[in-house]
Amino acid sequence: MAHTYTHKFIHTLLPFLLLFPFSATSQRDYTADSIAFVNADWHADTLNGLHFLYHHFMHRQVFNSNQCFSIIEIPSGSPLRLSFVADSGLTTVSTIAARHGALAAINGSYFDMRTGVPVCYLRIEGTELGINTPARNDSINRKYYQYATIRLTPTRKPRFLVPDSNRMAERSLKDSNLMTAGPMLIRKGIDIPQRMDRHFVYGRHNRTAIGLKPDGTVVLLVADGRHTREAEGLSLAELTRVMRWLGCCDAVNLDGGGSSTMYIKDRGNEGIVNHPSDNGRFDTAGQRRVANAIIVTPALSKNGINTNHKSTSKAIIN
Repeated sequence: MAHTYTHKFIHTLLPFLLLFPFSATSQRDYTADSIAFVNADWHADTLNGLHFLYHHFMHRQVFNSNQCFSIIEIPSGSPLRLSFVADSGLTTVSTIAARHGALAAINGSYFDMRTGVPVCYLRIEGTELGINTPARNDSINRKYYQYATIRLTPTRKPRFLVPDSNRMAERSLKDSNLMTAGPMLIRKGIDIPQRMDRHFVYGRHNRTAIGLKPDGTVVLLVADGRHTREAEGLSLAELTRVMRWLGCCDAVNLDGGGSSTMYIKDRGNEGIVNHPSDNGRFDTAGQRRVANAIIVTPALSKNGINTNHKSTSKAIIN
């Protein structure tokens, strides 16, 4: 029901925000920004066990800019499952989600836009589909955006780790499902310092992130960007603050820019609820074709079958 969840959202987070108004990397007071964030008239729905929150800030209340946020929360104890999925080529998030009978989806990790090959480590159901590609002059150490790994537990709940610098370190992990992206934004309640020598970090872009609250609630976030009037996007420092405002103790930055997409089943507009920017317009029609995604599916039935999955496509790795 619209707005019922919004009030719970505000009352839960506001005391936390008043206790922690400052950024770990700046002395600016963000109290006004954080209060504007939680006191906004959020559109809030509960759909198939998912909490969906949406708001478009049009009066520069947050980071002195216009921003548009789409947020999914999966409550702790929910039977819903996360999965990593990858196509044999480049495909839109809505197409991937529909093929898998997903209730919701976001874009996943980084990839080569020419070939569709992952440039970060990716393992799905025990099959290695991508490795951390080396830097131009360093074949051993990983790149900056390869310093966060998401592991899915047997019940398909996310867990996060910061891998060591060796770009092949994931091969030592026994998990069946691993996705590396990055950088890590928050780990065990501590903001991770970011280097500030590249536009990827300090510039404002569309952003996609996944986080975890202390009680086990999973947070999926897409912030629109590359639209100066409607939604400027976030720097990584600003994204970190937003994930903190949402109560996350762990958070990872995923692929962003034109890839940033959120899908919710049966929401119209092919299920797209944010404003992907690849068409240059602030609408729902600008999806970029991506190589992988994170989807939310119903719990498996007793015989192990996802009753919501109707696809027989062999191009998708389950």
